[in-house]
Amino acid sequence: MRVISGKYKGRKLFSPRGDEIRPTSDRAKEAVFDILQWEIEGARVLDLFAGSGSLGIEAASRGAAEVIFSDISGESISLINQNLTKIGIKAQVFKRDYRHMLEMSGGRFDIIFIDPPYGSAAGKDAMNIILEKGLLNEGGVIVFETARTKEADLIFRTDIATDKRDYGAASVLFIRKKNA
Repeated sequence: MRVISGKYKGRKLFSPRGDEIRPTSDRAKEAVFDILQWEIEGARVLDLFAGSGSLGIEAASRGAAEVIFSDISGESISLINQNLTKIGIKAQVFKRDYRHMLEMSGGRFDIIFIDPPYGSAAGKDAMNIILEKGLLNEGGVIVFETARTKEADLIFRTDIATDKRDYGAASVLFIRKKNA
């Protein structure tokens, strides 16, 4: 696992042990950030279900103004902090349930990464909370990674516009509120 581009390009990140934390593949991460490349500079980013923190760290490397990391797992929080220290990034890291994090987020975001455990309803619930509470800035995007199964098709809603890309066993959805 490494930082793909930007200020910290090529820096290696600590990887999780075992299968409990499933980082986004470098291939998928590179493709996601190619799509987001014009939206990152100066953005306020939330890396929800952050795992190793690789998505938020990539955003910071590419010029995001602020990145906030959140995960309920102590192992993930430790891994995120190790990676931030190794790279030299200062950021807020919270050990919180996603619902609590979204309640306490303190404002809106330009980019929100959602990468919950596959097969869990938490990601769809988080997306619904974000949209209902208006936590996404105008023109903002939710980047939602899920298993490449019918689960991805169940996430679509009529009041949002999405783009879906498949990378190996994962599907990545780009979710934006439709203009009124």
